[in-house]
Amino acid sequence: MDFCLLSFLRGVFVMKIYSLSGPSGTGKSTIALQFAHQHHIPAIIDDGLLIIEGGKVAGISAKFEKNSITAVRRAIFSDEQHKAEVQNAIQKNKIESLLIIGTSDKMTKKIAERLELGDIQHFSYVQDVRTPREINIARFIRETQGKHVMPIPYKQVQQNFFRKLVHRGLDIFSNKKEKIGETTIVRPDFQQGTIQIAKSVYMDIIEHVCSKMDKIIGVNAVQFQMDFLPIATLKVTIAAPVNYNVMEKMEEAQKEIQRQFVCHFGIELDQINLHVQGIQMEKVK
Repeated sequence: MDFCLLSFLRGVFVMKIYSLSGPSGTGKSTIALQFAHQHHIPAIIDDGLLIIEGGKVAGISAKFEKNSITAVRRAIFSDEQHKAEVQNAIQKNKIESLLIIGTSDKMTKKIAERLELGDIQHFSYVQDVRTPREINIARFIRETQGKHVMPIPYKQVQQNFFRKLVHRGLDIFSNKKEKIGETTIVRPDFQQGTIQIAKSVYMDIIEHVCSKMDKIIGVNAVQFQMDFLPIATLKVTIAAPVNYNVMEKMEEAQKEIQRQFVCHFGIELDQINLHVQGIQMEKVK
């Protein structure tokens, strides 16, 4: 008799187990809901939580811990009561496939072993699902802002566990524009060693670049955001008479801004939105 059929008749559900791993701060939790949806995986184990169809079902997040050592122990289910709670929830919900997220194959295998899930059949890595630019940005945000992503809705996060709950994250959509879940951004107590960079630093670099560009004679406004992806928006005044290719001049400015961000911060901006707001004669020097 077929093994899967025999297992079903015995009341045992044979799950497909997937692993998604990569170093801390590379955006695994950010991409988790989309990855699971694309591979038709209803359940996720991430940092001690069991998440089904985008909602927390059981467990306690490692991000609630006070130091990195207890956070790791929480994430690999070292606590017997925590382990039993998640095991019971998995059995109760009759999960057919499950994604385990961790920093390495060793970690995801350890989680599968602790939860007695059997062998992992499919291994994927963050570099398979995120571009080098996205990974660099995720690392930069972790290093400069200490932000961590939880792939569950804001309302399911226990705010009292944190010194500061940063804010709601993103609504996550499928390729068909169907909402499949939400994320929440938190700053755990164990996050240490961040380098704070004021937003004005980024804006000053953008303005300085523009001040050195031919045919840009004024920067009227600069906006910069680094919540999820770094985006710069600026309004400029260009020189009259317009006897030159404006598009080429704006592209030169965009390329130089991008070059400076790579040089100073090691990241590329996701968008550089440059708007021509006015035209005026250059002052005679």
